[in-house]
Amino acid sequence: MNSPIPPEDRRYRLGVGMVLLNADSQVFVAQRIDNPGPAWQMPQGGIDAGEDPLAAVYRELEEETSIAPHAVDLMATSRDWLSYDFPEELAAKLWGGAFKGQKQMWYLARFTGREQDINLETDHPEFSAWKWVPFGDVPDLIVPFKRPLYDLIVAEFRPLIAR
Repeated sequence: MNSPIPPEDRRYRLGVGMVLLNADSQVFVAQRIDNPGPAWQMPQGGIDAGEDPLAAVYRELEEETSIAPHAVDLMATSRDWLSYDFPEELAAKLWGGAFKGQKQMWYLARFTGREQDINLETDHPEFSAWKWVPFGDVPDLIVPFKRPLYDLIVAEFRPLIAR
């Protein structure tokens, strides 16, 4: 299936993501429901037109995990937008082939709620399971094309988590 938009004319889809820590400084990851193999990731998603990135990350977190904004304490924001490219076969299919990848603002936050507040059975489920993992393990759990992005996220936020 060919994309209606030539690869050279594609742009990045704007998005956000959250590194969510528990009391033991482990990170929340969830298994994508639309991937046949292991594909864990941190909560992330797109920014709606006119939406502030911080509002978007809280909205995405709640839409994907049922975690309300009052159950997280924001600790940091990535210094810059971080991006990754889709593999060509995926880029041609997603969002009508309009995007070559995503450019995201990432947030680090502490989960202050209770584990029973986490519910993946949302209106539009994206995940089938979740768990807490050591932060350094996260890049090994993600789909390969996102690993360079996750390596950048770990490098940027690890010093803050170590404190």
